[in-house]
Amino acid sequence: MVCPKCGARVAEGAEICGGCGQRIGGWSTGWAGAARAPVAFAGFWLRLVAYAIDSLLLGFVLGNLLLRPLIGRPGGIPANDPWFLFTNSSPQVTALILLFLMGNWVYFSVSESSRWKATIGKKVLGLEVVDLAGNRVSFARASLRFFAKILSSMTFLIGFFMAGFTQKKQALHDLIAGCLVIKKV
Repeated sequence: MVCPKCGARVAEGAEICGGCGQRIGGWSTGWAGAARAPVAFAGFWLRLVAYAIDSLLLGFVLGNLLLRPLIGRPGGIPANDPWFLFTNSSPQVTALILLFLMGNWVYFSVSESSRWKATIGKKVLGLEVVDLAGNRVSFARASLRFFAKILSSMTFLIGFFMAGFTQKKQALHDLIAGCLVIKKV
């Protein structure tokens, strides 16, 4: 199949041209006579707000599930030392940090590979995570995207800022996983 806008070859059944971002491959879900609109890529600031929403929500849930039972208890986390988790390298603290990481991984990967194609923060802002053809991403690809964010962080956050100046508004982790974050128009 060929994109009607740029002429690039596109996989059969694809919803979005990987070259120009034009929606292709059929009709909208509304009715059979309406053509699809072009795709708007989500930029840095929208994605940052979505991430802030997700972080607040996830921090509240995981904090109440994992930390609340341990704060102020004998042998637990001291209530008067806010830096305890950052300065202590005990196996228990390492386990807590790994549980937080696992909770984040499950939340982001399951949400972005679901029918929603988005986390709650992205859904609130009308954003979706799709592959380069505009289809829903698999759990494996969403997991790759999540763990590739570590690389985006290791570049002094430049990997995240790339979403503000690349052509398709892709951050480093999107490029690695072959994903796009689009704004539903």
